[in-house]
Amino acid sequence: MSVKKVCVLHGALRADGNTENLLMPFMDEIEKEGAICRMIKLSDSKILPCTACRECQKNPESFGCSQDDDMQKIFDEVMECDLLLLATPVYSWYCTPPMKAALDRLVYGMNKYYGGEKPFSLWKGKSAALLTTCGYPPEKGADLLDEGLRRYCRHSGLKYLGMLAERHMGYDTVFMDEEKEKHSRQFARRLLSELG
Repeated sequence: MSVKKVCVLHGALRADGNTENLLMPFMDEIEKEGAICRMIKLSDSKILPCTACRECQKNPESFGCSQDDDMQKIFDEVMECDLLLLATPVYSWYCTPPMKAALDRLVYGMNKYYGGEKPFSLWKGKSAALLTTCGYPPEKGADLLDEGLRRYCRHSGLKYLGMLAERHMGYDTVFMDEEKEKHSRQFARRLLSELG
């Protein structure tokens, strides 16, 4: 059986923040289970917004974007992985700006639906999941992001394996605790088991 590869797109803007603290035990557990886990910090990457120029649609076998930034490297990492984990805090009921920019660029560069050729998806069949933190109960704070990613995955032919969402109870409280760490590790093991 081949070694599984996990690509984490880390969309938090704050170093050592809630999302990163929830992500660390997840990544540790992935590696303990014998998989390879690579993380890309989107805040350290140059990601320009999609301009809807459709240049990518002229390149059916590659990412094909006309913009010169770090998205080609991100595309390559995503193409090599078995599981794409999106790790982001919730900002105004959705993901952070660098995560949104990456998702916009990937949905066009990966999905050749908008050119003259027969529509197809370069990443069809890959698995994706969401790890997120929010300030409201997850059913009110992360539900729109969860639904948005379900639709994104359905549109792209990805298998959406679900979400781990943990709430921060306020700026005067400690976010990370043993229970959240346990949930993060359990989520990692579940996702790997679903990869087969």
